[in-house]
Amino acid sequence: MPQSLPETGFATDRDHAECRAAIRQGSRTFFAASMLLPASVRQPAYGLYAFCRLSDDAIDLGGGSLAALARLQERLARIYEGRPLPFAADRAMTDLVRSFAIPRDLPEALLEGLAWDAEGRRFETLAELHAYAARVAGTVGAMMTLMMGARSPEALARACDLGVAMQLTNIARDVGEDARAGRLYLPLSWLREAGVDPLDFLAQPRCAPPLREVIARLLGEADGLYARARGGIALLPAACRPAILTASLLYAEIGRELERLSLDSIAHRARVPGRRKAALLAQAALTAPWLKAPAPSPALDAVAFLVDAVREAPAPPRRKESSSWAIRPQFLRVLEMYERLERAEQFGE
Repeated sequence: MPQSLPETGFATDRDHAECRAAIRQGSRTFFAASMLLPASVRQPAYGLYAFCRLSDDAIDLGGGSLAALARLQERLARIYEGRPLPFAADRAMTDLVRSFAIPRDLPEALLEGLAWDAEGRRFETLAELHAYAARVAGTVGAMMTLMMGARSPEALARACDLGVAMQLTNIARDVGEDARAGRLYLPLSWLREAGVDPLDFLAQPRCAPPLREVIARLLGEADGLYARARGGIALLPAACRPAILTASLLYAEIGRELERLSLDSIAHRARVPGRRKAALLAQAALTAPWLKAPAPSPALDAVAFLVDAVREAPAPPRRKESSSWAIRPQFLRVLEMYERLERAEQFGE
């Protein structure tokens, strides 16, 4: 018998379970960090992840074609019209864009960035790379911030900083993997300045000292954005701060692991050990309550359009803020999960 839709929304319990499974299978680290979020944010976060994953897969399978992008744009239009197609991610996304008043410009920018990705677009300058990262990652940071009930321009700018920083870290970590697939995200001008010919590098990826310089430079840019983003976490509801700080610390640590590998992301893929993840989780739990809001600073030029889109959109009814965070069962479950990851990494479990 088909499940009836609840009066309060489109997504069923089965839909929410399917979205939860998507993040659990796709990113164990993010799934563990998400368990620290209040339930009121955690469930829609699963829906957002599932929609992002579905969109990425759809454009990849479509070869980045205009037809694949058009199909996704049609799905997004139906979501905003309240007529989602019969898929768990679409129904969950319909509920969350309504509940949290997410402007359509944000997911549309995400789809545009995914299309750039699938096209194999390359970026001449850091500013162009920021424009890509703003779309594929800054948008997610902005939408998560709205789901947590924060809508100020400063909170959104810092959330976008975090998203862009994470994407820069991804790029630094995956240089070899991307090159072997014919993709190159490092700024082309940086490579030439370091004496690396982009086409020669793609033909024969190797980690020579000039490439290490470029990777170190990109990680430096990411670290500056992590530092700016960290203060912005203080602008989030107290109950949400440990999860977001944990995600920030975990991603920044990928850069440190890469440095321990002598910045060789051709032969290696930097991974944060499970034991280190647990230590960073504990650090986040202890320090999140004491974060201080930063002095206002402008948004990156590349993400200003996202901040403006939210500023111009009507806000939803004010929600009651979750109570302040404290050590609780979720914390212990996440520690256990990281311990299992550590055993799996060590013993191949």
